[in-house]
Amino acid sequence: MTMTSPFDDVGATSISAFHDLRIALGAGAQAAAPPGEAWRHIAANHRCNHLLWDEEDQARRTDVPDASIAANKRAIDGYNQKRNDAIERIDETLLARLAGIAPDADAWHNSETAGAMIDRLSILALKVHHMRAQTLRSDASPEHVASCAEKLARLALQRDDLARCLDTLLARAAEGRAFWRIYRQFKMYNDPALNPWLYRKPP
Repeated sequence: MTMTSPFDDVGATSISAFHDLRIALGAGAQAAAPPGEAWRHIAANHRCNHLLWDEEDQARRTDVPDASIAANKRAIDGYNQKRNDAIERIDETLLARLAGIAPDADAWHNSETAGAMIDRLSILALKVHHMRAQTLRSDASPEHVASCAEKLARLALQRDDLARCLDTLLARAAEGRAFWRIYRQFKMYNDPALNPWLYRKPP
């Protein structure tokens, strides 16, 4: 009888394929995610990363009024908060699946959470997509294209390595051989009660 893992539906291959599909459809697209709460948060995280990428690119413009850059920066702030919220929701949802599994006394404590690794896979998917686009430019020099092709190969390797690490963590956690904890981001600059520039009244 084949044993199933509580994480069979959230393997790195499925997550990476979903990331690629969403990117291909565009930042504003609403491609259907697989069913389940974990996937809802994985989709939200990836959407924020995709929108963040576009805002970060626009924030580097020098041919627009300062007000336009300020709008980009505010959007970046908002998406980044939602991105981090989604990471925490991913971890909460995945850890709930381990409720009946007690880690072994010598279980490996992974310092990076599964949610953070999924977030990094999302960002790497975006990097791979945009670096690949650079290798296809007809208006760039051969040196630029060659340099970007080399970087693309390195990004692909990094993505494969991270995917393998995520699958390993999930598999070992399901066996009680590894665990992770939720690490709250506590983004103080977004909290009016914690940011001194927001809660201090002008003299």
